[in-house]
Amino acid sequence: MKVLYISYDGMTDPLGQAQVIPYLQELSERFGHEFVLLSFEKADNYSVHKEKITALLKPYNINWQPQMYTKSPPVLSTVKDIYVMQKAAINLCKKHKIETLHCRSYIAALVGLMLKKSLKVKFVFDMRGFWADERVDGKLWNLSNPIFNTIYKFFKKKELQFFQQADYVISLTHNGKKEILSWPAIDASKIKIQVIPCCVNTALFSQSNVKPELQEEFRKQLNISVDQTVITYIGSVGTWYMLDEMLDFFKVFKANKPNAKFLFITPDKPEHILKAVTDKGLAPNDFPILQGEREFIPTLLSLCAASIFFIKPAYSKKASSPTKQGELMSMGIPVICNANVGDTDYVVNTYHSGVVVDDFSEAAYFKVVTGFDQLLQLNKQTIEAGAEDFYSLKKGVELYNQVYDNLKP
Repeated sequence: MKVLYISYDGMTDPLGQAQVIPYLQELSERFGHEFVLLSFEKADNYSVHKEKITALLKPYNINWQPQMYTKSPPVLSTVKDIYVMQKAAINLCKKHKIETLHCRSYIAALVGLMLKKSLKVKFVFDMRGFWADERVDGKLWNLSNPIFNTIYKFFKKKELQFFQQADYVISLTHNGKKEILSWPAIDASKIKIQVIPCCVNTALFSQSNVKPELQEEFRKQLNISVDQTVITYIGSVGTWYMLDEMLDFFKVFKANKPNAKFLFITPDKPEHILKAVTDKGLAPNDFPILQGEREFIPTLLSLCAASIFFIKPAYSKKASSPTKQGELMSMGIPVICNANVGDTDYVVNTYHSGVVVDDFSEAAYFKVVTGFDQLLQLNKQTIEAGAEDFYSLKKGVELYNQVYDNLKP
């Protein structure tokens, strides 16, 4: 099948490299699909990583057509990008005789919906979450502002059209699918939804990729000794991740395990994290922070006994699938997390892969800390097998291929 894959996220962003490119590579190599990849790149990332991404895509039948993402002025820059996206998509569809539009999230879906009607192509809405509600829950759109209120209502109206008119919908979670099907405006008999979580390359996130000599280098660089208990947070510390609450947890953890350290593996600048650390009265020396190239992350994770992530349990998070959960499970690392975020607690409980906090209180944290030794006794092989069963890239790609097959005439 000839597919135009449209992403408002860049391929030179970490997200594009983790959650777009691996899927397209596998779909191209294993199943013979041809892709034209239209993405919007941030200038700084593009200048640094352009050659790397070009090399990653070159061996595959993936024709990358990057455009430049614009950030300001707010709203108007997005309108401009949508215009550029639509114009480029029309030209690419005609030039490459595209059969299917695979639209990643809501901005891309605006273009997909328009082109489905005008060019008579199939439209896959890969929703990635309840985007408009995420903007509100994350306090990025204040609905008391008439402009944002209008934009929110516009996207909620379009959201229904995406679901009603897409030839296929991809949901990251079973919880999200259940929510969609509960809406009165949705006819469950007429909508096709495939659940595919944020998958993980289990071949990369594997204990077999841990390099002992690199372990020692990282220990020296981060000032972590072999006898120290290390917990980790991996990924950006942004809108949804509850940094203050995770630091509160560590305060309780440190009181019970004085030799503990909290390793942040993040692309974010250290200053924001360290300010929160000092505001909590914690010692910055207990918080090593490193960006870490993707290929080195398995070795970094191997220094850690467990990982933690707390995510705001807002309505929109019903449809959220934290990429980090599959990556950690694939390494056999138990997680400490909260409930009411996508399928997160279901996965923890089903695959015995960690512990779910009851609430964000000192009592709940103390309960986890006192049971920490039992947490470390969880079977690593069972956790890894759970990642293979629920999050494996191979399985995810097979599900995407089934969607494409179902769209063929």
